[in-house]
Amino acid sequence: MPHTHIWWIRRDLRLHDNQALFSALQGADQLIPLFIIEPELMAQAAPKRRAFLLSALAELDRQLKALGSRLIVRQGPALPALQALTAEVGTLSIFAQEDFSPFARQRDAAVAEMMDLKRYPGVVFQHPESILKADGDPYIVYTPYKNSWLGHPLPTPADCLPSPGYLPPLPPGLESISLPTAASPDGFPATPKAALGRLTAFTDQAIRQYNSQRNRLDLDGTSRLSPYLRFGLISAREALAHAHIARLRTQTDADRAEVQTWINELVWREFYTAILYHFPHVLKRPFREDYQHIPWRHAPEDLAAWQNGQTGYPVVDACMRQLIATGWMHNRGRMIAASFLTKDLLINWQEGEAWFMHNLVDGDPAANNGGWQWTAGTGTDAAPYFRIFNPITQGLKFDPQGDFIARWVPELRHLPTPFRHEPWKLKPEQTDQFGFRLGSDYPQRIVDHAFARQRTLEAYKKRN
Repeated sequence: MPHTHIWWIRRDLRLHDNQALFSALQGADQLIPLFIIEPELMAQAAPKRRAFLLSALAELDRQLKALGSRLIVRQGPALPALQALTAEVGTLSIFAQEDFSPFARQRDAAVAEMMDLKRYPGVVFQHPESILKADGDPYIVYTPYKNSWLGHPLPTPADCLPSPGYLPPLPPGLESISLPTAASPDGFPATPKAALGRLTAFTDQAIRQYNSQRNRLDLDGTSRLSPYLRFGLISAREALAHAHIARLRTQTDADRAEVQTWINELVWREFYTAILYHFPHVLKRPFREDYQHIPWRHAPEDLAAWQNGQTGYPVVDACMRQLIATGWMHNRGRMIAASFLTKDLLINWQEGEAWFMHNLVDGDPAANNGGWQWTAGTGTDAAPYFRIFNPITQGLKFDPQGDFIARWVPELRHLPTPFRHEPWKLKPEQTDQFGFRLGSDYPQRIVDHAFARQRTLEAYKKRN
C-alpha cells in the first residue's frame, strides 16, 4: 500500500515556511492537499473575511497545479470528511498546523482520537505552553510575558523553510467539490506574493518609523499584515525573521527602538493567543470575574449609530466607516471605537466584539477578544476602568489635520481642520459660509462626553 499523507490546510494557506506541509512530504508516496469547508466556521465568517479566504484558496490551488497537484475541497464537519477520505484511499496520516481556539482544539482532539493526526507550529512562533512562569502557571500580564518571550532567540530567514519544488501525486480518482469564487477585498490581495511583498517593503523601510507613526490615523505607518497572518499567507516565524534582520541592520538605538516596537506588537498577538489557550472562557465572559456585573445599557439605537458611523463624533465615525468599507481598521482606531462604545455609550463590549468579527478581514478570536477586553477594563492586563478616551482629543492628536476624517466622513471634507474634529463649534454665519447644517448634513452628538464619562465611572463602581 502507498503511504498516503493529507496536508490538512486550515490557517496556513502557503507553500513556503510551512512545517505541516514539509513534514507531510517526508515519506509520502501520495499527498492530498485538503481544505474542508467547515460549516461551523464559515457561517460565522465576515463576508470580507470569507472572500479573502476563498480568494487565497483559489491562489493556492493555482500554485498546487503548477506543481502537478491540486487542492481537494470537501464539506465538513471535519471528522466525517476525513473519515470519508479514509474510506476512499485507505489508511492515511494527517499533517496540520496547530490552532488554539476552543473550537479548533475540540475539533482536533476528536480527530486525533480516531485518526493519526500530527500537529505543527505556524500560527504563532512560541507555543502557549512554552512561555510559562517558573511555577508552571500561564502569564496573565503582558510585560513579564513579553520579557520571558524575548528571552528566546528570534528566528532568521535561514530558519524558514523554502517552498517545495515538487509534490507527490494525488491518489487516482479523487473527487473535489468546487470552491465558490470570490474577489479579494480591496487593499488586500489574497496571495502569498502580496503578503511577502508587503512584509519585505515594510521591514525594509517603514518599520524604522513604526513607533513614531503607528498611532497616526492619517499616515500609512503600519504593516497591514494582519489578514495575512490571520490566514497564514505568511507565518509568524517569517514575520519575526524579517523584523530580526531589520533590527540587526539598524545603526542607532532610536532606530532599534522603532523596530522593537513592532516585534513587541507581534508578541502581543502571541500573548492574546496564549490567554485564549489557557483561559478559553474569555470568549463568553470577562476574564476578571469582578467585572461580570457591570450595568451595561441596552441601547439599540445608540449601538446602531456606532455601528454605522453616525455618532456625531467625527473620528469615531471615520473609524467605523473605514471598517464597513474595507473590512479593516487602524489599531488606534479600534481602541478609539471600542472606548467610545464601552465608556461613552456604556454598551457591553461583547456587542462590539461581535460587530468587529462580523466585519473584519483579519478577525481573529484571540486578538479581537483581547483588544476588546483590554479597552473595557474587563480582561487580563487591561486598561483601568477609569481610562476613558476623549474622542475629540484622540482625533486631534492622531489625525491633526483631519485628513483621515475627511476621507471617511466626506460630509466634513470641505470644513477647515478644527471644525472637522468639532463641527458643532461652527458659528451661525460659518454654517452659511460652508453650506453645512449640523443635524441634517451630519448628525448631532448622540451623547455628551463629559456626562458619559461620569456615568461610566459610577457604573463601574457599582458593578458588584
